[in-house]
Amino acid sequence: MTAVPEPSASSSAATAARALEPGGPRRRSRLLRWGRRLLVAVVLLLVAVTVFSFAYNAATAGRAGPPAGARFAEADGVRTRYRAWGASGTAVVLVHGAFESADTWSRVAPLLAARHRVYALDLTGWGYSERRGPFDTAHQAAQLLGFLDAMGLDRAALVGHSSGAGVIAAAALKAPGRAAGLVFLDGDALDTGAGEGADELRFLLRDPYRTTLTRLVVRSDWAIRKIYGAQCGPSCPRLDEAGVRQWRRPFQLPGAEDAVWRMQAVVGLPAARVAELARIRTPKAVVFGAEDDVFSRGAPYETARRIGAPPPAIVPGARHLSLVSHPRQVADAVLAAAP
Repeated sequence: MTAVPEPSASSSAATAARALEPGGPRRRSRLLRWGRRLLVAVVLLLVAVTVFSFAYNAATAGRAGPPAGARFAEADGVRTRYRAWGASGTAVVLVHGAFESADTWSRVAPLLAARHRVYALDLTGWGYSERRGPFDTAHQAAQLLGFLDAMGLDRAALVGHSSGAGVIAAAALKAPGRAAGLVFLDGDALDTGAGEGADELRFLLRDPYRTTLTRLVVRSDWAIRKIYGAQCGPSCPRLDEAGVRQWRRPFQLPGAEDAVWRMQAVVGLPAARVAELARIRTPKAVVFGAEDDVFSRGAPYETARRIGAPPPAIVPGARHLSLVSHPRQVADAVLAAAP
C-alpha cells in the first residue's frame, strides 16, 4: 500500500494565500454575491419607484383652469390671457419672465395706471395662455406684437422682466415703430444659453418619472416658498396660502408640464442683435435690483451701454423679483421712460 504524503506546511500556506489574494476564488465569489444582491436591490427600487410614479401621477391627474373672470385675446394665433389696469393715458405693456405670469406685475401695474393704460399678458408656455410652441424669442415676440394688434395699440411702452427683456427686444427690432419706450427690468435680453443643460436631463428623465418630479415640486408649498424667497428676498411680502396657489396654479393647467419640459433655454438674442437697439430712437431704461444674483454686478451697466440707454437705475435691497419687492421704485423708473 502506497502512503500518501501529507501536504507540507509550506504548501498549505501557499494554497491559503492564493485563496485570499486579490482575484482569488473566495474574493471573486464574494464580489459576485454582492453584485447579485446590489442588482436585485436596484431592480426592486426601480420597480417601487415606477409603481409609486404611476400611482402618484394618477392621484394628481386633476388639472386646474384659469381663474374666474380671466380675459383672453387672440394674439398671433395664440389664445392669450391678459390683465388690464387704468382707463386713460398712453399704453404700457408689461412682459413677464420665465416661470412667471401677468400676475407677477400685480404690485407695479396699479401704480402705473394712475397715468397710463396698462396691460400685462401671459407669454405662451407660461401663465394661462395657450401652450403653443416653439417657445422661443421669435414666437413670443410675434405673440406680443399680435397682442398690440388685438388691443388696438399702434404704439406702447414695452417693459420686460428677466427673459421678458429678450422678448421686448425682439419685438422692437422686428417692428421699431411699435415701441414707444423700452425698459429692461432685471434682464439683459441676451441668449446666454441658460437652461441648455436641461437637455441631458430631458433625455434621461422620461415619463412617468418626469411628470412625478414636476408635480412633486409644483405641489410642494415649501419648494415654492423657498424659490420665491431666494429670488425675492426679505423685502418681499410673505407668501401666504393664496400667494402659493397663485404661483402654482398655472403649472397645473393641461399641457403646462409638457411645455416646461419642451423649453430649450431661457430666451434671448445674441449680443450683436441686442446692440442694434441703440439705433432705435425711443426712450430706454435699464433697472436692476442691487442684490440680483442672477446677473453680475456689471451687467446693468453693460446692458445700458449696449442698448444706448442712460446709466441704469439700481434698486437698493432688491433681488431678481424687484417688481414684487420694490414696486414703487420700479414704477418710478418705468414712468421716467414711458411717454
